[in-house]
Amino acid sequence: MQIVKAATAAVACITLTACGGGPERVGTTTFTPISEITHASADETYRIGASDLLKLSVFQVEALSFDEIRVDAGGQLQLPVIGAVTAQGLTAQELSREIERRLGDRYLRNPSVSVTVMEAASQKITVDGAVTKAGVYTMRGRTTLLQAIAMAEGATRTADLRSVAVFRTEGEQRSVAVFDVSAIRAGQMADPILRGDDVVVVDTNRLSAAMRDIIAALPALGVFGYYR
Repeated sequence: MQIVKAATAAVACITLTACGGGPERVGTTTFTPISEITHASADETYRIGASDLLKLSVFQVEALSFDEIRVDAGGQLQLPVIGAVTAQGLTAQELSREIERRLGDRYLRNPSVSVTVMEAASQKITVDGAVTKAGVYTMRGRTTLLQAIAMAEGATRTADLRSVAVFRTEGEQRSVAVFDVSAIRAGQMADPILRGDDVVVVDTNRLSAAMRDIIAALPALGVFGYYR
């Protein structure tokens, strides 16, 4: 697959850099673990973007509740009664509080508002490797590794679910971690939350031999290592 090739193109000259922990050697490559992946409990900070699809519920006020309402290109929600509300850059909880404040100022007594991100149109993830339908998918709010694989209609029958890699880019730094999806499904590991632009590769046996060596050197599941 083209995406797998992109993830492995620079492997021959990879240098994995330090941010903590002790380095390991893989041939001529130095690998240093940096941090554990962020799990669901730590992903309360997703910030709404333009074109995201939301669910908005105002308790006992059906006229102000929407199963689906999309943030416009300018990052705003156009709502009855209170008009335009800036949603871009806010978490779902922050937006809930802002709408409560606007409604409470003039229209309702002690309003209760709930906002849920149904589709994070501004955030994409790529799922590749041994899956039924590899491709680029729109995140639906907080998207976990298992949900990402489900978006790609599941792993193939021959996939090795003990070896699923997540490639991540933060600024100019790239990192990779490997997960045991079988253990996640069995409840033995937390299901990690993905970030926008993450690349998931199911079954790392399909990667190049050099990248498989790098991944095999990871000291624990869920630990990212920087490379360049």
